[in-house]
Amino acid sequence: MPPVRSLSAGLLLALLLAGEAGAQPARGSREQELEAVRLEIVRLQGRLDRLRDEAAGLAGQLERSRVELALQEQRLAEAEAARALADERLQRATAAVKAVEGEVAAVQRELRSRMFALYRLGRPGYLRLFLAARPGTDLLPALRQLRFFARRDGQLLARFTEARARLGFERDQLAEQERLAAAWVTREEERRRDLDAARERQRLLLAAAEREQRLLSGRADELAERERKLANFLDFLYGRSDPLASGRSIRDFRGLLERPVAGAVTVPFGPRRDRRYGTTTPHHGVEMSTAAGAEVRAVFAGRVAFAAPFEGYGPTVVLQHTGGVFTLYAGLSELRVARGDVVALHAPLGAAGERLYFEIRVDNRPEDPLSWIR
Repeated sequence: MPPVRSLSAGLLLALLLAGEAGAQPARGSREQELEAVRLEIVRLQGRLDRLRDEAAGLAGQLERSRVELALQEQRLAEAEAARALADERLQRATAAVKAVEGEVAAVQRELRSRMFALYRLGRPGYLRLFLAARPGTDLLPALRQLRFFARRDGQLLARFTEARARLGFERDQLAEQERLAAAWVTREEERRRDLDAARERQRLLLAAAEREQRLLSGRADELAERERKLANFLDFLYGRSDPLASGRSIRDFRGLLERPVAGAVTVPFGPRRDRRYGTTTPHHGVEMSTAAGAEVRAVFAGRVAFAAPFEGYGPTVVLQHTGGVFTLYAGLSELRVARGDVVALHAPLGAAGERLYFEIRVDNRPEDPLSWIR
């Protein structure tokens, strides 16, 4: 009997080890998946932190919301992967507890059988077998048998004690895995709520972006219409203008003209394109920052072709110069010339507002003013 039981225990241990080895690839796959998700979370968190520092406005908020949504999705994926891994470990712990419980029960039954046999032998136990030997009989075989029984029962008792200790350990492991699995279930529910909240924030931001796009598109149309009206008006002035009788042509001074007002160029010449929404508006001049009330002066001698408020531009002055060139000064707060006045180089035309729009047209074609002024 003992050799058979020993073989059964060895076979059980081999089956447990084989089962554990068979579970290793799945466990490694789950752990690799979890590690990949956590690396993606670190990358997205770093990107979100950089966007919080760098991006501003609605476009920045929208980009942050996209990264935050991706981050929340990865956090949910982490919780799902971790919960799945915890469930697998919980199943293995449950199986291990059941296996050890079966081993304990088998050893317990065997131990109970031994105790029952000893009870039937009475208080002397195996010593009774030894004392029952006939006088003159060789006692060595009896001693060997007695020693065998004692050693076998001691080993059985040790197996029982060891199995009970392993059962306590496996039950502790099972309780820990149950706690971890429950914690990840709770975390998964929280992260689903966080993901839903991030999706709602993105939906609101997208709606706001669509509204802003419509507003900007309308604004672009308005600016284009304003530019068209100004171009038509300058076409009209150019068509009805008489050539100036004498004087040096302004064309001879390209690149040498002084700025009409002190200030930096804030919006350069050329069409403006909104990178967020793809809208384009014409822009035939430059915008310059100015000090309110600063003197706006003529960049060259000429005749005032127009001096009055113009729709969308405010008080505006248009000068006609020799050589078929017009200069336009818009956004003034005060006019100091009138239509028909002849003005000299650097003559005051009016007072600046918060910014000045300055345009140069050669043969009624807009050119970059920065190619004319120093």
